Amino acid sequence: MATKTISFEYQGSDSKGKPIKGVINQQNAALARAELRKQGVKVKKIAKQRQPLSLGNNRIGSEDIAQFTRQMATMMRAGVPLIKSFDIVANGLEKPKMRQLVLDIKERVSSGGTLADALRANDYYFDDLYCNLVESGEQSGALETMLSRIALYKEKSESLKKKIRKALTYPIVVLVFAVVVTIVLLWRVVPVFADMFQGFGADLPVLTQMVVNLSDWLAANILYLFVGIVGSLVAFFQAMRRSRSFRQSVQKLMVRLPIIGKLTRTAAIARYARTLSTTFAAGVPLVDALRSAAGASGNIVFSNAIDRVRADVESGTELNQSMNNQDLFPPMLVQMVTIGEEAGSLDDMLGRAANIYEEEVDSLVDGLTAMIEPFIMAFLAIVVGGLLISMYLPIFMMGSVI
Repeated sequence: MATKTISFEYQGSDSKGKPIKGVINQQNAALARAELRKQGVKVKKIAKQRQPLSLGNNRIGSEDIAQFTRQMATMMRAGVPLIKSFDIVANGLEKPKMRQLVLDIKERVSSGGTLADALRANDYYFDDLYCNLVESGEQSGALETMLSRIALYKEKSESLKKKIRKALTYPIVVLVFAVVVTIVLLWRVVPVFADMFQGFGADLPVLTQMVVNLSDWLAANILYLFVGIVGSLVAFFQAMRRSRSFRQSVQKLMVRLPIIGKLTRTAAIARYARTLSTTFAAGVPLVDALRSAAGASGNIVFSNAIDRVRADVESGTELNQSMNNQDLFPPMLVQMVTIGEEAGSLDDMLGRAANIYEEEVDSLVDGLTAMIEPFIMAFLAIVVGGLLISMYLPIFMMGSVI
């Protein structure tokens, strides 16, 4: 395994005595000096490069990998050598952690390893599908074409994830805000009114009395409520991360939900078509492509169905027939697969199907947002408005008491 490299800043002069400075990546300062001497550089000063202060998130995400892939594909299509492409891409990256990852991959390739092996050494960021496609591109001599396909696949996948997050984040944020406002009103505002109502000398309206009782309970149990909510959220996310059976149960529920379910199913179908199109176009056998599509589906219901399709295809059944037997894939997708198999252009038809379902996801997100907004506004009006009305009812009735 290649040793991790460090970035060093140096100052010196070239063979003609002209001042020169730059950055070099090596395992230590001594090796960096030796390499610079070989390049004809007389080193005056060399030190470990300081990392810029990053106020943003330095974590490497899927969007960073997609951007890296697109930039590498662009460099190689322009005729830039692979090693030089790494340097150019690394110099343009803002995240120090991502820059170091690219330089580590470059070092492994420079040491004689393949790009696929260098990526597998960083398998936390590059999954099996990514590495296998790169390996296929290297073996066929069409790495730049394969990187372009992978870049398109990653970009489409990230776009799909963002659309789903957009659909789910807005209502969750609004509902959380509504709950927080309600708790603050019950905990801090209602007790003030309750103290004032004690001097009225009359029974409080039923609605007001209910709100006052709820406020008293909340004041007595606010700590337990807070711990319960936080504990439940932590337990849920830990279970999603650690328990495969719990995660699968949630995924099955997501498919069955009346509104979110359609969005979940359409997104899974789009991922299936996009993954199968990309892998099959790369020359991956259909059975192996289906295995990759099952892993990338993002939902256990579809993953199990794709595994059954793969088993049928292995036994000699046509892809379209097996998909039709699952009673899960939409008829239009099955029909497009049928046409693709008959015309010998399965990857092209799957790519077109992926575009269609990705556009449908976009429409579903917009429609879902537009549909949820009135319900959210009604919820806020009922909860917050109901609290305010309950507090002002005794004041409105004060005249009858007097």
